[in-house]
Amino acid sequence: MRRSSRVRLIHVLVAGDRRDAVLGVLDDRDVEYVVVETDSGDEETVLVEFPLPSDGVGDVLDALDDAGLDDAAYSVIGTAETASTPTMEALENRYADDFDPLRVQELRSKARDMAHDRNSFVWMILLSALIATAGLLVDSPAVVVGSMVIAPFVGPVLTAAVGGVTGDREMLRDSVRLQALGIVVAVVSSLAFGYALRALSLVPQQLEITALGQISSRVAPSVLTLAVGLAAGSASAFGLSTKGPTSLIGVMIAAALIPAAATAGIAVVWGFPLVALGSLILLVISLLTINVAAYATLRYLGYGTDGFDRKLWNPRDSTATAVFAVSVLALALVVGGAVAATYQQVTYERSVNRAVDDVLDDSEYANLTFVESSVEYGSTSGLLGREGVTVTISRTTDREYPALPNRLQRRITGVTDRNPSVRVRFVDYEVAGTSTGSASMTDVPVAGPLPQAVDGRHTPRRSRL
Repeated sequence: MRRSSRVRLIHVLVAGDRRDAVLGVLDDRDVEYVVVETDSGDEETVLVEFPLPSDGVGDVLDALDDAGLDDAAYSVIGTAETASTPTMEALENRYADDFDPLRVQELRSKARDMAHDRNSFVWMILLSALIATAGLLVDSPAVVVGSMVIAPFVGPVLTAAVGGVTGDREMLRDSVRLQALGIVVAVVSSLAFGYALRALSLVPQQLEITALGQISSRVAPSVLTLAVGLAAGSASAFGLSTKGPTSLIGVMIAAALIPAAATAGIAVVWGFPLVALGSLILLVISLLTINVAAYATLRYLGYGTDGFDRKLWNPRDSTATAVFAVSVLALALVVGGAVAATYQQVTYERSVNRAVDDVLDDSEYANLTFVESSVEYGSTSGLLGREGVTVTISRTTDREYPALPNRLQRRITGVTDRNPSVRVRFVDYEVAGTSTGSASMTDVPVAGPLPQAVDGRHTPRRSRL
């Protein structure tokens, strides 16, 4: 007996005039079956029951459809723990290396199983947003990841994609509404929780949130944001089309949404409107790219190739055409803006590093080594504007370089046409064999205030490009 956890038990109702053709297909494929006579009035029908390896379901049912089986009349696909037939092992070996996506009926059923009812969905999103808010404020990646695990966004995302490819207007509409509700609940919950923490002084009221690494990485969209959204959406749809679980894939979808929503709420409470705007744009772009990627992947796998335009969108409907055109244009503008902003950001950071290298090439600074530069976001500058630059340099002596910050600032301004405040951070270290002292770190601030450090830490966006 061959045991397998991937066996499907199929029941189909076959009309009498198609009986020989259907059973002939099963015989040709060495599928063992049982025929049960039914009493359906004047029409002669039989119920055929047979087990199959999961990866062989599509091949066999497609062949049965070609033989005239009307699977819409009565067709049930169930899961069996084990199956013991003379040909089961041969069938499992035959289909072992085949990729066989789920049938449309199975796809719809699996997507619906992942969907939560409205009350439980809202409750889970609320808890996830609270955990994400706490994780962002304490700058803890582990807590932020924990918030992603319980967020149920994967359900409405996948049901929206399935509704789109199958032309199910009601499923698509309900899923889109549920996604919108989840985003609103996440942002509002984070805002309310952040306000309570700030009002009760459980978190410093003057906290420079952009100095927290978990927040500073989510203040604006980027090309990597698009890549993450596309990959997460595509992976979720592909996982849905297989027989495997999709719970872990759902974590990736939540990773692109929940922390960004929590960042928006935190930024509003702490008075960083531009950061809030940037994180909201990041949130919207991530949600759009995830949905588009999920839908495109299901289409690529062959779902919805028949009847989509007829069922879901009629090109002759001027209202539908206008909405579709405006949506595509809006998405193109947002995506284009994100790409342009990311290019500007990367270019600026490269220019800063180049300027620092130019200054340190002077023989006067032969004993200094450029470690890294970091750019801090401000609450009053543009969305991708820079408020200050911190340059970290290592040295082996305690010699002071009072003119270095001003020289760096002038050089950065000359290269970038921007005038950021500059701070130089020296990292002192000892050479083995000459001393046993420990490493130390000193800061030399200059040229205007920078976002203050939090609890002695300064965790801005770093680059060494």
